[in-house]
Amino acid sequence: MSAEKPRRSRLPEAPDTPSGYRQTRRGSTALRSARRAQKKHDVALAATRGARGFRNVLLVIVQALAIVGLTMIVLLLIANGVNTFVRWNSQRIAEKASSPEERDRLSQENVLIVGVDGDKAVGFLAVRVDRTTGQVFGIAIPDGAFVDIPGRGFERMGEAWEAGADVALSTVSNFFTVPFVDYVAVPADAYQSAVSSQSVSALPSVAVSSSLSADELASLTSELEKIPQKSVALVPLPVKPIKLGDQTYFEPQRDEIADLLKTWWGVDVTDEDQAPRVIVYNGAGKPGIAGQAAQVLIRSGFRVIDTKNADDFNYKKTEIVVRRGDLARGEEVRKALGIGSVVVDTSTADVTDVIVIIGKDYKPK
Repeated sequence: MSAEKPRRSRLPEAPDTPSGYRQTRRGSTALRSARRAQKKHDVALAATRGARGFRNVLLVIVQALAIVGLTMIVLLLIANGVNTFVRWNSQRIAEKASSPEERDRLSQENVLIVGVDGDKAVGFLAVRVDRTTGQVFGIAIPDGAFVDIPGRGFERMGEAWEAGADVALSTVSNFFTVPFVDYVAVPADAYQSAVSSQSVSALPSVAVSSSLSADELASLTSELEKIPQKSVALVPLPVKPIKLGDQTYFEPQRDEIADLLKTWWGVDVTDEDQAPRVIVYNGAGKPGIAGQAAQVLIRSGFRVIDTKNADDFNYKKTEIVVRRGDLARGEEVRKALGIGSVVVDTSTADVTDVIVIIGKDYKPK
């Protein structure tokens, strides 16, 4: 039976020290041998202690590295969990914000007030009436603001009103990525007075035209009259004046507008999941058909960033090409248009999320 192995290496035993020697030659030899043995023992002892110390230091380092490694793994798991939750929650919020029910709810809070002088618009006031908190928020858009009018390209905002109330509503909805389905047109002087005095309660009662019924206008007037003036905030659209010939245009300042939309409407215009970007091409050759399709998409929650002619007008069928995202995104577009074949052809270019080429089979709603 073998002897039990010691758990730790033992230190070398010290040599025996000669004792009782005398001052003789034999005694001197024994003394020298004892000194050599002691030196050898000291060296062995130092080596053993050094090895033991090195082993202990190495053990401490390994333990420390193990603790650091485990800590990093735990932190990575926590960070991954937090990141997954944030993405899931953002997607959930985006899906909720882009759902038809939520857009319908939001649209009921919004109304576009248009100051008119005859057939011309002098200004547009995009208003949100927050009935829960009893507040009114509004952004005044000058008629000279340079915006993308669906089907017409970049023009003065006033041009949208000349194209019709639906075009003006689609233009504002697309520009703010906030649904506006109702409007109230009021005399220019009443409009200017309301903006300067920060009071909109009297505007519905002086409407010259509106998408709202008489009862709805009366109800809106009653609701606005209950909101104190201190709870009304109307600000001009942040713009930069641009002089082109005799005309002065106003370039909207996107970053400042995004802050207003985030604060007042809770809309993040940089979140493509809330409002996927779409470019619409006219591949059928029918004048205005791309703009009509664009308005349909805008009302369904998409943001149309451009409308233009296709490379030719011989597309028999409507095509929907997903450039960023998956097939489901294209299916949402197809559902809104009611027609189209969907293909996924992803691109790394951050230009648009979906391309639609309107074919001859598209029938405007």
